[in-house]
Amino acid sequence: MFGPFERMIAGRYLRARKGERFVSIIAIFSLIGIALGVATLIVVTSVMSGFQTELVARVLGVNGHVTVEAPAGKVIEGYDALADRIRAIAGVASVVSVLDGQVLLSTDAGGARGGLVRGMTLKDLRELHPVSDHILSGKLDEFTGDNAIVIGVGLARSYGLRIGDSLTLISPQGAATAFGTIPRVRAYKVAAIFDAGLQEYNTSVVFLPMAAAQVFFQKTGGATGVEIRLVDPQRTEQIAGPLTEALAGRQVFARDWRHANDGIVGVLRVQKDTMFIVLGMIVLVAAFNVVSSLIMLVKDKRADIAVMRTLGASSGAVLRIFLMCGAFVGISGTVIGTVIGVVFCRNIVAVQHFVEDISGGRVFDANVFMLSSLPDKVDWGDVARIVVLGLTLSLLATLYPSWRAARTDPVEALRHE
Repeated sequence: MFGPFERMIAGRYLRARKGERFVSIIAIFSLIGIALGVATLIVVTSVMSGFQTELVARVLGVNGHVTVEAPAGKVIEGYDALADRIRAIAGVASVVSVLDGQVLLSTDAGGARGGLVRGMTLKDLRELHPVSDHILSGKLDEFTGDNAIVIGVGLARSYGLRIGDSLTLISPQGAATAFGTIPRVRAYKVAAIFDAGLQEYNTSVVFLPMAAAQVFFQKTGGATGVEIRLVDPQRTEQIAGPLTEALAGRQVFARDWRHANDGIVGVLRVQKDTMFIVLGMIVLVAAFNVVSSLIMLVKDKRADIAVMRTLGASSGAVLRIFLMCGAFVGISGTVIGTVIGVVFCRNIVAVQHFVEDISGGRVFDANVFMLSSLPDKVDWGDVARIVVLGLTLSLLATLYPSWRAARTDPVEALRHE
């Protein structure tokens, strides 16, 4: 497509000579603009994709892919038999029965916060790998009897709790007396401390043995829900029919993880698409710089174009020469920006710590962003989209100036020389 003559001329035009520095500087700034725009897009979209992927993965890790729940104020009777029926469904990896209840968490040292108590057996808690595989202190073997509780690292740090310390649970649904409803209050000893990777989970969720939770909430023999984990979380529709048959005759309802977390996932997706559009304007502005630099180059080379046309160069050859000049700026800027963006994403945690050490502040607050660390995953699908965007805008920016160069009349151009 591009002959040796065209490549030679384009190469000479790209190398600045005396008296042509200004045009070359504009081209360099255009290249830098495209590189920075592409790099910024890659970093932002990768971080947003990482947030979405990590958040969904961690939420799915501590919660079931499909949850069967009893109506408010009621429990599921015979939950063990129901769990056995659900385990027999093809595609189900595990089934966990839970008894959830809202409480107020407090300590002897003072301070209180709302929390969620999850009652489950030791066997089921071991199946909850984001918790059981990340025990920071204590032992899960102590998760027995009626006096043990497992808490998150965030709650332990907030209240200064250690293994063997007491944590008091206060439930507003107490016993009715002549003086009104008396809240249920019970203190439990910390048996283990976990780090599930979700800040909200680490600070507000505690675990009680199933029997102890049933006694505390006065729901003996019942559970509030059954959590189902699938072999493939994306294929929840495949178990819909068999699950409906297993739940026949029970006053319960089921929902999958998409409906349970569609608010968070939807917000992250909208933010990602919005940032892609907004930051894509940077690449568009840089592409306009390519247009202006090429137009100036064409005006500066009008005499050269006229001489080449007089010596027999076709208008197509002139068009391809300036296309190569603009394409070099666009492709080089896109490649450089891609390399910078990917390298930055791969080392974003190190950059975060470096900035925090210098500034003394916090770039990433786990209490705000729910995750305990900044995600550093590179989404290659988004990288490909950004590269295509950068190349497309850059190449489109070269069309008009190149067409103007090809349309140059050699007679008119030489008349003013």
